[in-house]
Amino acid sequence: MHDKQRTIRNDVSVEGIGLHTGCRSSIVFRPAPVDSGIRFVRADLPGRPEIPALVDHVAELNRGTTLAIGPAKVYTVEHVLAAIAGLEIDNVVCELDNVEPPVVDGSVRPYVDKLLESGLEDQDADRKFLIIEEPFAFSEPDRKVDIVVTPSDEFRITFLIDYANPALGTQYTSLVSLKDEFVEEFAPARTFCFLSEVEEMKKQGIIKGGALDAAIVIIDKPFDEAEIAKLREMFHLTEQLRPKTQGFIGDMQLRFHNEPVRHKAVDLLGDLTLIGVPVKGHFLAARSGHAANVAVAKKIRGLYQKQLFSKRYSKNGKREGFVLDINSILEIIPHRYPFLLIDRIIDIDPEKKVTAIKNVTINEPFFQGHFPGHPIMPGVLIVEALAQAGGFLLLNALGNPREKLVYFMGMDDVRFRKPVTPGDQLTLEVELMQVKRNMCKLAGKAYVDGKLAAEATMMAAIVDRNKS
Repeated sequence: MHDKQRTIRNDVSVEGIGLHTGCRSSIVFRPAPVDSGIRFVRADLPGRPEIPALVDHVAELNRGTTLAIGPAKVYTVEHVLAAIAGLEIDNVVCELDNVEPPVVDGSVRPYVDKLLESGLEDQDADRKFLIIEEPFAFSEPDRKVDIVVTPSDEFRITFLIDYANPALGTQYTSLVSLKDEFVEEFAPARTFCFLSEVEEMKKQGIIKGGALDAAIVIIDKPFDEAEIAKLREMFHLTEQLRPKTQGFIGDMQLRFHNEPVRHKAVDLLGDLTLIGVPVKGHFLAARSGHAANVAVAKKIRGLYQKQLFSKRYSKNGKREGFVLDINSILEIIPHRYPFLLIDRIIDIDPEKKVTAIKNVTINEPFFQGHFPGHPIMPGVLIVEALAQAGGFLLLNALGNPREKLVYFMGMDDVRFRKPVTPGDQLTLEVELMQVKRNMCKLAGKAYVDGKLAAEATMMAAIVDRNKS
């Protein structure tokens, strides 16, 4: 894989009709600086809002991948992203004058050609990779979807589809090298759908920009004169169509014997670009679509954020069984003995959820008076431990945690379910529920041996430490 970050040399544009919205649009690709990533800009909206191409911003998955931040949306981004990722471009601005990029001929090749016409330029910075170190699997049994991700020293895709249709049947493909195969062997593969889906998609208000020269339409129902008349009306067709019992509508010739599955691999590449970093791993997918692709991308992006998190704070490198030890915790939260009540961070989904542990020993100073002869951890300190875990979660989300403090402003729904005694290990799970400006709402639960010991909903404010 390419080792240096890459952008384009000059502005280039593609114009056409959006597949689902039917809007006429133009997308301009512009060079971007190191570490800026892929960004969509809605130049037609006030303030020119930007949407980073990250899975966090996926808003819809109906026959395509839609990104949104607030009222700013971009529909059907997967083809644009696949073209960018296939050429191993890291930093680029995709400026749109409407809500959806052009579908062009239904493949990503027109985008690839324009980007190559612009010229590719290496930048003075190394690429950051996410390396898959352990295999994992994703499955949707009801839809017979499976994706397995395994370690690999390169990015690879193996894809399988099997439809009960003579024109399609079982198809398989494998993309082994982006550099050697993507442009000629995968980029030209066009999107496809079944004839039985066309009418329903029209009823749903999608494929408004669909045309027979922008997709492969596979016959899976009687295609007689009545069906031809219906298609003519829906798509305002002037070309002649002949009744068929199987195959493809019109006189379309496939570009590859397995063109549909190659396009599915391209869609997967585009959706995986939303991880936000190139991946070294092998993706083996069976019957996958955008929803499953994005679910896997979310899982991998979470893994990447954890890796960044551990590298940022861990003083002792990777250790089995926990993310951060006590030395790393002390780097973030201000609490010290005798009021530091978390010992380790064992899992974290940055800006969303944290899991910490507190080992409760007889040496805790509060056991001297609570209660002599019958030591029980005060409930208020269990809640304090939850609050500290929540504070860790909030402070970690900031670029400058040592300059901030978390003040807890209120507690609701506090319940104590069982006593906590010396020798117990508290597992503290805190989830960020809501953020409004500098005010946050968190939900925390404390467990001992898998049983709920205490829970609370907490409100907190983030303040400057030097103004506190």
